[in-house]
Amino acid sequence: MLIVLSPAKTLDYSVDAKSNHTAPQFLSQSSKLIKNLKEKEPKEIASLMGLSDKLASLNFDRYQSWKASKTVSSDAKPSMLVFKGDVYQGLEAENFNAKQIKFAQKHLRILSGLYGILRPMDVMRPYRLEMGTKLQTSRGKNLYEFWRQKITSFLNSELEEEELFVNLASTEYFSSVDQKVLKTPIIAPQFKDFKNGKHKIISFYAKRARGLMARWIIENNIKDFEKLSKFNSDGYYFSKSESSASEPVFLRD
Repeated sequence: MLIVLSPAKTLDYSVDAKSNHTAPQFLSQSSKLIKNLKEKEPKEIASLMGLSDKLASLNFDRYQSWKASKTVSSDAKPSMLVFKGDVYQGLEAENFNAKQIKFAQKHLRILSGLYGILRPMDVMRPYRLEMGTKLQTSRGKNLYEFWRQKITSFLNSELEEEELFVNLASTEYFSSVDQKVLKTPIIAPQFKDFKNGKHKIISFYAKRARGLMARWIIENNIKDFEKLSKFNSDGYYFSKSESSASEPVFLRD
């Protein structure tokens, strides 16, 4: 079983780094992207990423000081703990025990514009580089073209035929995966909340629910679809009538 999540823009490096950290798989590729980004002035970064001048200057400084870190330091800590935001509020990884961290390390993957794929305990340095960025590289006109083959190949190397593969990432990030060549069918849960007389996807709640489901899978050692459909955190319940084999729907009243 494998779960994929998107990263978050909000980072917190005050977290306890814990033990058993690991190094990202594609640091040499990340270094190529950083080399490209180091050549850009703050105004170019602002234009490329749609950032304010303040955020562009912050990320200019981040790129200039970035190193391919493999060990923990004050500004290199495990990705699952550093990422904050709606999804990670639901995940609450800082409260995982050692057994849950071990399960997450084996079964959870975070897609990243800079790192490609991160395991939960892979150390990462502060950065901002969304997967949808149209950054020209030797592999093409955007990060999808830079990463797609490597990300897909890596996921396939970890998956068995017909293994449960749960996509809890956003469309922006999961578009970096070549779905046609994956070894196993993709299960993409949808989360809907009741508002104005009907159930609908509400972005904030749906993002948080992705984290809640990832946490629930990790806590309960879920490895098949039948058990996945029993997800019931924070008032969500499975709707058989609205679901399909590839897109289970969970409602909350």
